[in-house]
Amino acid sequence: MKSNKLSILLAVTALIISTLACAVGEPGLSNVRTAKDQDGNETTSVFATTDTIYVVSDLSNGVVGNVVSSKWYAVDVADTEPNLLLDEVDITIDEDKSYSLYFYFPPPLDGQWPVGTYKVEVYFNGVLNSTVDFTVQ
Repeated sequence: MKSNKLSILLAVTALIISTLACAVGEPGLSNVRTAKDQDGNETTSVFATTDTIYVVSDLSNGVVGNVVSSKWYAVDVADTEPNLLLDEVDITIDEDKSYSLYFYFPPPLDGQWPVGTYKVEVYFNGVLNSTVDFTVQ
């Protein structure tokens, strides 16, 4: 009888562990978007010359040591070579959890973005995850 109870207990424990393991899943990024706020609630792809631009992503099942990177480009901006790399930023995940994270880029030192089109590439652990385009008018 004890052997039967032990077998049932082990089977239930294995089922719970496998269910939890499947629920956690692999780390990843989704819903990458440009916005006027760090929470990503004010999504837009058109910004004023004085706006700070946020690129917000939803991280699922983040693991300590994962790296999310962004590369910011001026695609078609007057007096700038096409596809000029403006900046690169890395965020190293320091908690095992899911949450939104963001990169931001304020206007240049003179306080004004040059009018034109831009893009941001977002990488997860060195692999391109998404590209978002935006325009400054």
